[in-house]
Amino acid sequence: MISSMVIVFREMLEMVLVIGVLLAATRGLAGSRLWIGLGVLVGLLGAAFLGVFMEQMEASFDGDGEFIFNAVVLLLASVLIAWTVFWMSKHGRIMSQRMKQVGGSVKAGDLPFTALAIVSLSAVMREGSEAAFFLFGAAQGVAEDGWSMLIGGLLGAGVALAAGSLLYLGLVRIPLKRLFSVVGWLLMLLAAGMASQAASNLVMIGWLPPLVDPLWNSSALLSADSALGELLHVLVGYDDHPSALQVIVYAASLASMAVCYYRLQSPPLGRSSDTAAA
Repeated sequence: MISSMVIVFREMLEMVLVIGVLLAATRGLAGSRLWIGLGVLVGLLGAAFLGVFMEQMEASFDGDGEFIFNAVVLLLASVLIAWTVFWMSKHGRIMSQRMKQVGGSVKAGDLPFTALAIVSLSAVMREGSEAAFFLFGAAQGVAEDGWSMLIGGLLGAGVALAAGSLLYLGLVRIPLKRLFSVVGWLLMLLAAGMASQAASNLVMIGWLPPLVDPLWNSSALLSADSALGELLHVLVGYDDHPSALQVIVYAASLASMAVCYYRLQSPPLGRSSDTAAA
């Protein structure tokens, strides 16, 4: 029971935190819940499919299939999260002032609803497939009956959902005028962490050079396997022994997103003066 609970909790934690941040970021936007829910549903179906064929996927590309799959999904999610952040930067001021009317004022296709669905799908599918595969392996290697494994898995899922709910409730309590700034930075940290993890997967299979590996080892201070380390790994990309390339990718991704975020947030001088005059 304990093994299945820990496995499901660790694999579900990232997906529920990502979904919680997306829900908080799009609170009050008509249609956003539908697209996020659609992404979660398709992601669950994809996770079940990949969980069944995970062993075959791992054996592909000379045993590197899982690393390549994870790298592609992480990079895609990172790019789409950055796109969502940039959209928030352009429209956050209007949304905070006219949240009640935003459903009618945002033009069709302006909000990256498709990005919300794909980010939800990728988070659920990647982590859910690993949970399904690990549970299958644990069921074969641990002397536990099926009911015990099921109860442990449900407990782990419940704890992970509780953590995601607490994050969401904490974010929605932030005053609306500050919510988009807080969520924007949280999403940028999340996207930078995903880009760094993608680089880590490619370093592991030798597709990218590590440069220095590890650049540091902080496992004695805070292990990435601990509860706090796991939470920080999901939210800000924490790694207790990263390679130099991981750190470079993380810093470059975060810096580039921050520059674009603030440039998009600040309207041109001529436009701001025209708005004030109006």
